[in-house]
Order: sequence, then structure tokens, then C-alpha cells
Amino acid sequence: MNARAASRPVGTVTRGTTNPNRLRRMDRWIAATHGAALRRAVDPVAVDLGYGAAPWTAVELLGRLRTVAPRARVVGIEIEPDRVAAAKPYERNGLVFRHGGFEVPVPGRPLLVRAANVLRQYDEREVAAVWARLCARLAPDGLLVEGTCDEIGRRHVWVALGPEGPRTVTFATRLGSLERPSDLAERLPKALIHRNVPGEPVHAFLRDFDRAWAAAAPYASYGARQRWIRTVRDLTGDWPVTDSAVRWRQGEMTVAWEALAPSA
Repeated sequence: MNARAASRPVGTVTRGTTNPNRLRRMDRWIAATHGAALRRAVDPVAVDLGYGAAPWTAVELLGRLRTVAPRARVVGIEIEPDRVAAAKPYERNGLVFRHGGFEVPVPGRPLLVRAANVLRQYDEREVAAVWARLCARLAPDGLLVEGTCDEIGRRHVWVALGPEGPRTVTFATRLGSLERPSDLAERLPKALIHRNVPGEPVHAFLRDFDRAWAAAAPYASYGARQRWIRTVRDLTGDWPVTDSAVRWRQGEMTVAWEALAPSA
């Protein structure tokens, strides 16, 4: 009885909502920022943790990673056995599906764990322990990407973590759909979404983001991309933006975690 309990996956079943191309913005960022580490690795294993009711995100992750790391392998992990069984027909060279949870049941230490739209359904108080558990499973130069997006992948916010803990927060959007940067607040990951209140750093950041966006309104005549680039460039004067215009042009912006971490 105790052995059986110990072998149970860690976590709870989530809604499993998924759509093709939902995570394309996150995948594109991972390929750009983590591709070199994947190429260097002897066995570049990536985990799609909690891929949901259909295996599309794991299938797409493999294709996108292999554009930058041809030897990359993906393991899709789901806590619901029926979802694993439904995904099995999609297995191929470099892609397998396994039953499991936050214990990440793969041999060795993966170089990437992507957990998208998983912790959103947990309590905020559970996030730190889950992060610590997943970070402990990473390879020394591994990366955990945990965050949230909307149903069709227009708006994302994610945290990137190394074995030592959280490093950065990335905001990514389809610029043509954006009225103001604070529209992204509804997609803040669980660690931040309840902290978007006066007195918290993430609230001050989104306030400044909106102000910079308003000040950059004249650049809208050149297109939403130019307005976004100008907005982020202005933000760098007060906030530790860690990326460059190469990423800003993609509708992204990354800031150091310490600047947005909850004040408590």
C-alpha cells in the first residue's frame, strides 16, 4: 500500500485545455534563448509537463526544438492516464509520452521542462514548492519555463528558472491584438497574478509599461511593432530589461525576476 502510494504521480489533474499553436510564442523564445544549450548537450531531453487532453503542444515542441537542436528529444508527461493513452499513437522518433507529474519521471536530468497553463489551476501558496521540485530535476544548465497564455496563443507571460531558482519574466503578445501592455496582466503566472495590486512591484511595472506605451503613441503610425520597440526602450531606463531589440521585434520583452518578485 505504501509503495503504491509513493509511486503515484505528484500533482492534480487539470482541465487539459489545449489548441494547436497555442504555445508557439513560448517555443520560439525557448529555441532562441536555450537552443545553444540543447545543441551542446550529449542527450538534449525536453519535457512538456502537463500537455493536456491532446498532444499537440508536445508534437510542436519537438519540431521547433529540432530546428535549432536536431538531436533534441521530447517527453510529454501527463497526470491523467487516459490522456497518455490517447497520445501514444503520436509517438515517433524523439517523442514519447509518459504518465507522471511534478516528479518528472524521466531518466537523468532534463535540459528543459516546459510547464504551460499548469500552475494556473493551483493555489498561489503551492507555487514555490512546485518550482523548487522542478528546478531540482533540471540538468546543471537546464531551464524551467512556467507560465500562462490565452486559448489561441496571442498573449503569454512566463517565468524562466534555472536550478538555482527564478531568473526572468517574459511578456509576449501578438502586437496587432494589443490595446495596452497591461492587457497582459490576465495572463500573469500564478506566482504574480494575485500580486497585481498597488504596492506590489508587478503592479508598478505594468503601470509604467502602460505609461511608456501611451508616450510612444506617435510611433503607431509606423506600426505596432515600432511602438512596442520604443515603449520597451523607454522602460529600460527604470526597469532591468534583459533582452534586446532582436526579441522586442517579436513582440516580447524580458525583465529580471528580482524586479517583479512579490514583495512578501
